[in-house]
Amino acid sequence: MPIPPFALAALSLLSAALPLHAAEPAGAASPAAPDLAAGLGQMAVGLAVVVAVLLACLWAIKRLSAPRGTAASALKVLGAVAVGPRERVVLVGLGDKVLVLGVAPGQVRTLHVLGADELPVPVPGAPAAGMKDFPAWLRQAMERRQ
Repeated sequence: MPIPPFALAALSLLSAALPLHAAEPAGAASPAAPDLAAGLGQMAVGLAVVVAVLLACLWAIKRLSAPRGTAASALKVLGAVAVGPRERVVLVGLGDKVLVLGVAPGQVRTLHVLGADELPVPVPGAPAAGMKDFPAWLRQAMERRQ
């Protein structure tokens, strides 16, 4: 596995900071300003190392979690609906087929198989199934209250 470029940059920063710290004389009395500068430099190098480690971990997670093979890249989750506290119905596209799957803890079952052309396409601007005539329903509810 190749080393990412940001890890190499962090290592070069760390190796550049070590000789600077070692070059200071041990017995020399120094004013507070160099101590402050040395402390800030040390903090900056430490921060750079921590950020580099985090970026390396993120890169490794992304690389290891990518789907492998053509079968995994052909699957697309089209939608999901919860039907219980731990149960879902999931639409999965697989080529020209759409699988309707029932997913529960520890099991996945195929409920139905549709062709891609049989799947209803929602019309933009059209009301949802449960909200077909909301203005009329609101009008009726307001009339009932009076």
